Amino acid sequence: MDTGNITEIVAGFKDISPQMVGMLAIAVVLIYLGIGKRMEPLLLVPIGIGIMLANLPLGEAVNPATGEVTGGFLYYFYEYALFNGLIPLLVFLGLGALTDFEPLLARPRTFLLGAAAQFGVFVALIGTIALGYLDCFDFNLKDAASVAIIGGAEGPTTIYVAAKMQQIGAHETTFAAVVVACYSYMALVPIIQPPVIKLLTTKKERMIKMPYAPRPISRRTKIIFPVVTIILCGLFIPKAVPLIGMFMFGNLLRECGVVERLAGAAQNELMNIVTILLGITVGSTMIADKFFTLSTIAVFGLGIVAFVTATAAGVLLGKLMCVLSKGKVNPMIGAAGVSAVPMAARVVQNMAAKEDPSNFLLMHAMGPNVAGAIGAAVAGGVLLALIQ
Repeated sequence: MDTGNITEIVAGFKDISPQMVGMLAIAVVLIYLGIGKRMEPLLLVPIGIGIMLANLPLGEAVNPATGEVTGGFLYYFYEYALFNGLIPLLVFLGLGALTDFEPLLARPRTFLLGAAAQFGVFVALIGTIALGYLDCFDFNLKDAASVAIIGGAEGPTTIYVAAKMQQIGAHETTFAAVVVACYSYMALVPIIQPPVIKLLTTKKERMIKMPYAPRPISRRTKIIFPVVTIILCGLFIPKAVPLIGMFMFGNLLRECGVVERLAGAAQNELMNIVTILLGITVGSTMIADKFFTLSTIAVFGLGIVAFVTATAAGVLLGKLMCVLSKGKVNPMIGAAGVSAVPMAARVVQNMAAKEDPSNFLLMHAMGPNVAGAIGAAVAGGVLLALIQ
C-alpha cells in the first residue's frame, strides 16, 4: 500500500487537540443525557452528534467551501438553512400547528405571565453591555442583543435574532455560543426551574388547586385570533412578522378545519425533518477553537442568569395574582412563561403532582407557556427594530 494513502488514513490522529477531546466528551455527555436520562432527547441527541461531527480533527463535515473545493455538508446546512433563518421559521410553523391556543384565549390574563418572563431578556442585555466595558471582553451592542434573547427561552427566536445581529456586526463566536446556550438550558429546564420555584413559593402555594373549567372558545375565535395577531404584529412590530407570521400560519392550518393534510404535514413530517436539521446544525456550531474562550463562558453564564431571572419574574407575578385572587391562582404557573414549550409547563405539572397527586396544572401552565413563545418573538422583534 502507498505510504501516502496510509498517511491520509491516519491524518486525523496527528491533528487532534485537547480542546477537540473536550468537545467530544461534551458531545458524549449530551447524547448520554438524551438517551440514558431521557432529558429532551429530540434536542440533545442531534446536538450531541452535531458537536461530534464538527470536532473531528479534519473537519470534513463542517469545512467551508473555498473556490472549487466543496464544503462539508454541515457547512451548507448552517449557511443556507440556519444562518439565513429558514430553519427557525419552519420550526415556528410546526410549533404553531402543534399549539392549542384555547388555554391562553380562555384566560387572557396569562398573557401577563408570558410578558413578565421576558424580564430575563433585559437582565441579559444589561449584563452583556456591562461586561463589554471590561478589557477582557469584546461585546458590542449587537452581541448584547444576541445574548439577551436567551432570556426568552425560545430556540427558534434566539437563532433568528442572533443570526440577524451577526449580519449587522455581532461576533461570529457570539452566535454559536448563544444558540447552544439557549438550547442547552431549554433541555435542562427540569433541573434549572424547580429550585427557583421552590425558593420563591411556599408549600401551601404549591398545593393550590385550580379546577380546569374554561369558558368554551368558538371555532370562529380560534380562526380570527391568528389572523388578527398577524395584522397587529405587522402594524406595531414589523420586525417580528416572520416569526409571529409563521407561528400563526401554522396555528391557522390547525384550527381552520379545511386543510387537515397540510396541518398534519406541518405537525409531523415537516416538524420532524426540521428538528433533525436544527439539532445537528446547532451542534455543529460548537467548534473547539471557538468554544473554549472567555467570551463563550460569559455567554453561558449570562444565559443561566437570564433563564433564572425569567423564571423568577414569572413566579413573582404569579404570587401577585395569587394574592389578588385570594388564593385561587397557583403561582407556579408563572414559571411556564419562559416559553420552552412544553417543557416548562410539564415542570409545573410535575411539581404540583409531587405536592398533591390529584393536582393538575398542565393546562393552566400551557396558557403562559404559549404566551411566552409569543412574548419571546415580540421581544426579538423589538430588539431587531431598536438595534440597527
